[in-house]
Amino acid sequence: MTGMKRSFDVPTLPVDLTAAIERAGYYPALVGDVVSAALAGEEVRSHLVHLETTFDRDVIRRHVTVLVLTPSRLVIAHADDHADEGAGDADGAPAGLAEEVATATTESIPLSAVRGVMLTHVVADPQNYVPGSLGRELTLTLGWGAVSRVDLLPATCGEPGCDADHGYDGTISSDDIALRVSATADGDPALQQAISFAHALSASLGR
Repeated sequence: MTGMKRSFDVPTLPVDLTAAIERAGYYPALVGDVVSAALAGEEVRSHLVHLETTFDRDVIRRHVTVLVLTPSRLVIAHADDHADEGAGDADGAPAGLAEEVATATTESIPLSAVRGVMLTHVVADPQNYVPGSLGRELTLTLGWGAVSRVDLLPATCGEPGCDADHGYDGTISSDDIALRVSATADGDPALQQAISFAHALSASLGR
């Protein structure tokens, strides 16, 4: 019937993952359903929920990324919002009014396709570093070949004053997703969860 909402049977997420999505506070019901649909009932071995706030001119935008490790896959869900300059709604709203729209995208990557897990630790006052602390900020970078970056620099022969053309040296790196987690901004539990997720994902590769 026209106008009726269809109800879908969405698998229930583990309690700790649900709590993390709710703490992020970004449309938790929507994000939870999207993640549940992507998992399709598969076991959750580890997870990471990361909320980021950006500024779009005078508007504050939020983005949430959910990483979930299963026995066979890395599931990634990303949701954000934007203004949709539509032509009015079904109730006859004037055309041209901006309406808030949320988009949520999921991607499932086989663990065999994940090429790398990189953790970059940012350590303040390194001369007084306390063993085992690992700093208060890190960036988690994951690569599976969807995005490759080529960095080119002019090549040199190592001889001072040489101005000959030696071509270019370059490196190809994969960084499909990078999440920055700060204990100061996100809290100590978020930092520890990011480290735990990275360890769990690294241990699952190459098996």
